[in-house]
Amino acid sequence: MRSYRRRLLLVPALLCALASLAAGPAAGSGDGKGTGRNGTGTGGDSVLSTQVVQLYADAALATQRYEAGRREADVQRAKAQRMEALLERERREIGVLHEDLGRIARAQYRTSGGMPLTAQIILAKSPDQLMRGQRVFSQTNLVVGNAVEKSRRAEARLSKDEAKAAASWQSLENRNAELAELKKGVEQKLEEARWQLQGRADASVAAGSCRGAVRLDQPKTDRTTEWVTPVESYELSAAFGSGGLRWANLHTGQDFAVPIGTPVRAVGGGKVVRVSCGGAFGMEVVLRHTDGYYTQYAHLAAVAVDEGERVETGQWIGQTGTSGNSTGPHLHFEVRITPEMGSALDPVPWLTARGVRLG
Repeated sequence: MRSYRRRLLLVPALLCALASLAAGPAAGSGDGKGTGRNGTGTGGDSVLSTQVVQLYADAALATQRYEAGRREADVQRAKAQRMEALLERERREIGVLHEDLGRIARAQYRTSGGMPLTAQIILAKSPDQLMRGQRVFSQTNLVVGNAVEKSRRAEARLSKDEAKAAASWQSLENRNAELAELKKGVEQKLEEARWQLQGRADASVAAGSCRGAVRLDQPKTDRTTEWVTPVESYELSAAFGSGGLRWANLHTGQDFAVPIGTPVRAVGGGKVVRVSCGGAFGMEVVLRHTDGYYTQYAHLAAVAVDEGERVETGQWIGQTGTSGNSTGPHLHFEVRITPEMGSALDPVPWLTARGVRLG
């Protein structure tokens, strides 16, 4: 019998079909050049920005569903593997039954167990011998019949179980194919939205005028900490003080490698003192915190606050991008003692002192 054992690879990450994409509230008012004072976001910017955020939210929920599906698939795979082990045992049992049938057949041949009844009557020397021969003949036939029936039942069970095992493997393969296709669809939609958002950011930077705040629906949080990381999920890239061809001197902040459109959070409560487009930092936001320090969030693809606005810890103030002098999508984060560049501190120990550890 054919075995259906195979190695099935789950996709690295299980994303599901997108939920409907809801546009956020209307953008703030005003028009900014350079500092982006009270800029007005266009309706298209608002829809696109909230669409990207919604895509990330859908992806996060889908990832949870994917993980649940992956665990179910692991259970299903284990079940299919147990069925394969059962099939192997059944095949061995059938092999033993076939050997028993061969042994019985050979014994019959040696003892003339299969002698025709007419021959037994003719050759019998007495009625007792004839009766004994008949009993042996009947018992032999019974043993043979039982062995044959047992073998047939075992073969029927094996065939049924092989069909079950094949169906189980096929179901698992179909599930993985569906997950891979859904993930591909989400990635394509998300990538298209990201670069549309970045294209508008590049146009704003080229014009030196921010389009204005795009108001994003803030997630509900029960925050108990005074300070947080500027992005929720990330990989650390260029560190403070590191060298590079794109910097006139050493790197003045900490970079967080994240995809375009990732929501950027205020690391602490404070006031927006700058929203700017243009220059090496591209689209940027600078906050002044209650302890007198300043934080900068640069290379953005969209801003979600206006100058003079007060923000809370963890509030979304923009979306990451790759505007300005940037090698790729990331957030450039600085801590300063003034709102201007040239007064930067190493952000890592600064955040650590406030209970926020990076990594």
